[in-house]
Amino acid sequence: MTPAARLSAAIEVFSDIEARRRPAADALKDWGLAHRFAGSKDRAAIASLVYDALRRKASAAWIMGEASPRGVLLGMLKLQRGLGLDAVAALCSGERFAPAPLKEEERSRLSTGTLDAAPAHVAGDFPEWIDSSLARNFGDDRVPEMQALATRAPLDIRTNTLKATREQVQDGLAHLAPVWTPHSPVGLRVALGEDGRGPALHSEPEFLKGWFEIQDEGSQLAALLTAVKPGEQVVDLCAGAGGKTLAMAALMANKGQIHATDTDARR
Repeated sequence: MTPAARLSAAIEVFSDIEARRRPAADALKDWGLAHRFAGSKDRAAIASLVYDALRRKASAAWIMGEASPRGVLLGMLKLQRGLGLDAVAALCSGERFAPAPLKEEERSRLSTGTLDAAPAHVAGDFPEWIDSSLARNFGDDRVPEMQALATRAPLDIRTNTLKATREQVQDGLAHLAPVWTPHSPVGLRVALGEDGRGPALHSEPEFLKGWFEIQDEGSQLAALLTAVKPGEQVVDLCAGAGGKTLAMAALMANKGQIHATDTDARR
């Protein structure tokens, strides 16, 4: 699929989400089943467009002056992807599988639209009802703080210190150019591709040897802040899949006992 065809597909999926009020994952899955010709890279790129649009829905609609699926996707390309008027216009050529050409109003807004006069909750893409709480905590910084949440999450991994050091993992994954996470002393960050996907880390030899786990830095820090020590008794009340449980086990050098529980037995 061409980039223009992917954009058309993203607008179609976004329309389905809006019309039927259904989860994005369900709409994306159904679209993929109905369009078998789309490869995995195509589906990933379409999903990336849809999720970026959902994250920037309010601000993108403000930029374009309308909250239609097409308007939100076009506004997102300007705000989130940093595309200029010419780049967006090239995608909207009206040719086979491409979105219809830009209207004069769309061209004007893509060229000159800003968030300067937008209310805080629109510029920051967060619910208006939470604005007062965010203002108390962040003051004038609440918009940039919330805008940071709208960016795509990085791909982080946690070194299993029972089997390797962070330096060993970094050397083993040198072909992926991982860098140290800014806060976690056992974390590494791997760059995502243009389609929003990361590399197949589960197939790397270092993963198969148990040298690292895929875990975002925030979860790594949560485990570190427990300050658990070898020989202690620990209860993980909301263990889920057990990512922090494993992190605490490493901090405890596999000495002690951890009770991993969750209200959802399936987890």
